[in-house]
Amino acid sequence: MKIFKVIAVTILFLLVSVSILIGALYIFKDKEKKELTDADRKKAGGEYIKLSKGITHYQIAGPDTGKTIILIHGFSVPYYIWDGTFEYLVSQGFRVVRYDMYGRGFSDRPYITYRKDVYIDQLTELISALKLRTPLSIAGISFGGGVTTDFTCLHPELVDKVILIDPTYKDKRPNVPQFVTIFEEAITPDDRAMGQLSDFKYPQNHPDWVDKYKVQMEYKNFRWALASTEYNYHYNAPESNACLNTKHKPVLLIWGKEDHTVPFKYSDSIRSVLKTDFFPVPDAGHLPSIEKADTVNAKILAFLRQ
Repeated sequence: MKIFKVIAVTILFLLVSVSILIGALYIFKDKEKKELTDADRKKAGGEYIKLSKGITHYQIAGPDTGKTIILIHGFSVPYYIWDGTFEYLVSQGFRVVRYDMYGRGFSDRPYITYRKDVYIDQLTELISALKLRTPLSIAGISFGGGVTTDFTCLHPELVDKVILIDPTYKDKRPNVPQFVTIFEEAITPDDRAMGQLSDFKYPQNHPDWVDKYKVQMEYKNFRWALASTEYNYHYNAPESNACLNTKHKPVLLIWGKEDHTVPFKYSDSIRSVLKTDFFPVPDAGHLPSIEKADTVNAKILAFLRQ
């Protein structure tokens, strides 16, 4: 009996020791130390509006008389992903809006389940709160392309034209429980930040991209929002794109031919169920609107003016 007692005590000791080490590692590696404050938001610039699930960070520019287009960012890079395109469209006389989805950038990070309705409602409420004239055009990049497609299917009366740039295709739900993913995100924050460079064919041309990304990682509930979205936003690309096709909207599909984040081959899958104006972009990765800005912006302008 004594030997069993020794074994039990030893196992208990090891479990407690491992728990302490894991806890210490979590605390040491965790970058989310801050709460978003008004001072942080003022420093970040842009404008802010209170919607049903929290404050939304947005920017709006261009003449009131211009046609309206909303730019929707990707899975985790907030609205600065549209730098360049935003300013270009404004200079061409459009009324342009971009915003941070909940959990990203300087929008609130509510501790909720990030299902599809969270993203659809945020966009619907933003359109209403800003009193934007509808129907309007929507452009979505990567994950934002999925949001754009789902939104247009649900609210076709609000949408005129659709632009999809390297849109998401396959769900990336991890094979482990959500709490494991959140823990891994906490102890390897640099992996996610550095991973953003894989979106480019020429990452060396964007030396400040990682540092810019890391700013939002300092504020609490960033990784919760990402993980919860991975597990709870169930995007069915064939179904959503087929649905969009029934709405008879002009669709511009832009894709970097050397995209390794959402491979170029998926463009064929989308076009098999969705009629589009297809614009492949040579010598560009997942973000052709940045790597080939002049070419892509010119195509977007021509499409919007048709």
